Amino acid sequence: MKRIAVYSGTFDPITLGHEDVARRAAGLFDELIMAVAVAHHKKTRFSLGERMALVQAALADQPGVRVIPFDGLIMDVCREQGACAVVRGIRNLTDFDYESQMAAMNRKLNPAVDTVLLLPQPDLQCISSTLVREIAQLGGNVSAMVSPVVASALQPVLQA
Repeated sequence: MKRIAVYSGTFDPITLGHEDVARRAAGLFDELIMAVAVAHHKKTRFSLGERMALVQAALADQPGVRVIPFDGLIMDVCREQGACAVVRGIRNLTDFDYESQMAAMNRKLNPAVDTVLLLPQPDLQCISSTLVREIAQLGGNVSAMVSPVVASALQPVLQA
């Protein structure tokens, strides 16, 4: 039976930290589904379609990775996709506190799905999508924080 994991997020935009977690998770499972959140509750820089395209482009070299949109509960996505695990990246204790609480709640919603917490490489742990957007908006260089395709997509922000 195929071992499928789901890595969900807004990915606005996908960062090198997200990519690091996704690449390592792809090596642990037969298939990794990158579930890009519709994110009605957030004002995103990129549309859902743009975010999905950036995730796809950033991870194009990973054959076992598939990108899908999602809206609602991640446990419903796991059930629909036949996933046995949710992958989450954690950068610090604040992330750990939040993700451990979410893992416990997700376990209540679907006991058949485990949560796998992965830390990005140490040099990537300070990167967040929020900071990348802010730095790009202010004209800063984000090329060490995102893949070239994402850095290119952020360029119009500099001209706004």
